Amino acid sequence: MNTRYFKAAALALAVSALSAAAHAEDATILGEAKVDMHKYPKIDRVYDVNYDDPKKLNALVGFIKNVNKVVPGKAVVVLHGTEIRAFAKENYEKYQAVIDQLASLSKENVDFRMCNNAMHAAGFEAKDIDGFVTIVPAGFAEVVNLQKQGYKVIDASATPVKDSRYLDHPEKKPQS
Repeated sequence: MNTRYFKAAALALAVSALSAAAHAEDATILGEAKVDMHKYPKIDRVYDVNYDDPKKLNALVGFIKNVNKVVPGKAVVVLHGTEIRAFAKENYEKYQAVIDQLASLSKENVDFRMCNNAMHAAGFEAKDIDGFVTIVPAGFAEVVNLQKQGYKVIDASATPVKDSRYLDHPEKKPQS
């Protein structure tokens, strides 16, 4: 009986080991990602920004910086959503951190343009808006005009990906 027990245990262990090996093989069946760190040509681009919350401007800062690191060319940001209130002088203290970052980008040749229609609809005048912003007649028309000049449109509805790995495995997130 002892021998039969050990044979059964050994068989169970072998089946378990084979099953684990099969699962490990399944996990790598698709292989490993290829890496292609090529250079980009000069691409003039326009970021179409129409946010429902000025807090999303923080993601925009990172988005622009990341693209500008690898893509040469001109960059224009067209603002025509409720994020425009962050650019109002009266709201500077509330949004100072992100506005200072955006103003810094303007010194690095990122051009910020705000829709006149949206600005007026929000209750602002040009005198109310921070000095690194240029007011243009209409946001959507500005995007189309830049496209006609060869600019490529970037949908700036960027979602931050930082730490998204841990959304499915929060227990693996390193403690800060």
